[in-house]
Amino acid sequence: MKATRFFSSPIAVAAAISLFSVAAATLLPAQDSSQKPAEKTAERIQEKSHEKPEAKSAPKIPAQIELLETHIRFETDGGSRKEVHALVKINDELGARQFARLNFDFNCSFEQIEIPLVRITHPSGGVVDVLPGAITDTPNLAVVNAPAYQDVRVKSVRILGLEPGDSLEYRVITTVSHHPLAPDFWLDHTFDRTGVVSHEIFLIDAPAARLRFRINPDTPAVIEKSGEGDSSRVSYRWDLEQEKLKPRASGSGEDTEDLALTTYPSWSQLSNRIAKTEYTGFGTFIYQKADERGGPRYKPGSPESLYQLVSQKVATIDLPLELSLSAYRGAEQILESGYGTSEEKARLLSILMTQIGPPPQILMYGHGRPLETELPRPSLLAGAMLLMPIGTKQYFLDPSLEVAPFGVIPSKLRGLKSLNISETSADTNDCFTAIPVDLPFASLQRVHVQSSLSLEGGLTAKIKYVMRGDNELLLRVAFHQSPKEKWNEVAQLLALSDGFRGKVSNVTASDPYATHDPFGIEFEITQPKFLDWSKKPPRIPAILPLLGLPDPPTKTAPGTAATPINLGTPLDVEVSATVRLPAGTIAHIPTGTSVQRDFATYTSQYSAKDATLTATRHLNFILKEIPADRAADYNAFLRAVENDESQTFTLERGDTTPPAPKKP
Repeated sequence: MKATRFFSSPIAVAAAISLFSVAAATLLPAQDSSQKPAEKTAERIQEKSHEKPEAKSAPKIPAQIELLETHIRFETDGGSRKEVHALVKINDELGARQFARLNFDFNCSFEQIEIPLVRITHPSGGVVDVLPGAITDTPNLAVVNAPAYQDVRVKSVRILGLEPGDSLEYRVITTVSHHPLAPDFWLDHTFDRTGVVSHEIFLIDAPAARLRFRINPDTPAVIEKSGEGDSSRVSYRWDLEQEKLKPRASGSGEDTEDLALTTYPSWSQLSNRIAKTEYTGFGTFIYQKADERGGPRYKPGSPESLYQLVSQKVATIDLPLELSLSAYRGAEQILESGYGTSEEKARLLSILMTQIGPPPQILMYGHGRPLETELPRPSLLAGAMLLMPIGTKQYFLDPSLEVAPFGVIPSKLRGLKSLNISETSADTNDCFTAIPVDLPFASLQRVHVQSSLSLEGGLTAKIKYVMRGDNELLLRVAFHQSPKEKWNEVAQLLALSDGFRGKVSNVTASDPYATHDPFGIEFEITQPKFLDWSKKPPRIPAILPLLGLPDPPTKTAPGTAATPINLGTPLDVEVSATVRLPAGTIAHIPTGTSVQRDFATYTSQYSAKDATLTATRHLNFILKEIPADRAADYNAFLRAVENDESQTFTLERGDTTPPAPKKP
């Protein structure tokens, strides 16, 4: 059962596009507590026991971090010193490759990184210290083509000769001074529960004044206080062993850190501080520059044209807020350079919109979880958007998405609150604006499959998708970020996740920048052994994508209120297929289905004429959610749809013996 709404494929495709494109490197926040190298999630390898062949030993980690020790000291001026000491046991070749290079991101305008120790100990007892010449300092991949952000860098250590059985030890010291948001500071950290880290020691020493802290009750700290008045300090210490660390309870907020601290008293104070770092001055000649860069379809003074100009012709630089604030650039510089961070693009668009009316409100959003319930800290802010009133309507615009239609915000953000960025915000937490749950247009998906079945049982099909809505945005991003020569792989993922098997070829797609119209994708797929004619009787399903409906609600714990059944954004889905059969084939068609509810409707029809099968299914979700007490009604609807999808066409042939293969 698919856990996502309708076609889950665009989500799977979007998650995998990094396999097919050169994506911008993800940077650690300036105040992030983890200073591990950028390694991949450990892959578990199951090994058979020699004593008991049928049993399996415990999963083996490619590289085991036997000790991860972190000490952080914050000062009253916002400066800090962080020292990390790690001991790593390399278990196999994959682990050796993972740690063949250690990468540490930083901004040299306010951070310094020292790597005083990198040592390899071989099983034989030999010790090799990596020399300073193996350490390089280069611009981060995200800013290679962005001269204004060359301070955002990566310090790397290349480790040659690392082999299974070796032990790796390293120390990293990060010093922060004169941060753009000083004297405030903040920190987030989550302890590893995957088994990669065996033993973790974490120590924080900070001024007690202004400090606000939140700690997961399952990971309590040893707390010590010293000094008095303004010079008072507090330390928090954790000494955790993996085998004693409690796993997170299901539904306990797995995206919430084990510890968080901040010196911001409220979200409005953080909003004021961010607003004061922005350079908002500009000259009116910027309007003329925008008109010159608009292109042939640009309409001066049109909100949609201005949005497309900033979103599509100013490349997005993916940097955390803490790192990007070190570059103070005006609107003219952003427009002329042709690149900008999410916050810069929102600010540029806000200024360009002033030729139409008052400047729109700049908002900053999180990573898909409620901000208002969290301690205020910049690390939770993921990007910026605008609230733009046009006539009697209000539009939320995120120009950092580059290929989003006008007014479309990703589904994970809709319904959440965003932070108003303003120097005049009241000193309260009432500084949020709710992002609407609705899209500015109706969502639809249309899929048509035109296929033919050969005498040998092979299937060839042409598949066409047309989408408007959330999945449209996911696929636009996937095709936009993937090189054209990799589109076959993207379409292959789309086909597999929608239930199609076979080799994909001849992929074409709409221009991702043509956001005024629905997004379309077409491709061909071949499956040589789709049907075995020797089976009695041969059956084939309708050659249609599977409809992934929301899962039915699970039973709640005693005394816990049941939650409504979330159906997502209303969406109208129509899928149709024609299958041309070999001459002389007779098909027995299944019976169509019709289910009508106030929250959704479903109909299907099947027919056969002149050796051609036709199948259509129409699913229309009308409501966003239904009460929990209607679970039985929803389950009945779900079963009816699933039962219909499982129906097949039964085929008959006068001669069911497959023809002899053709001679070459």
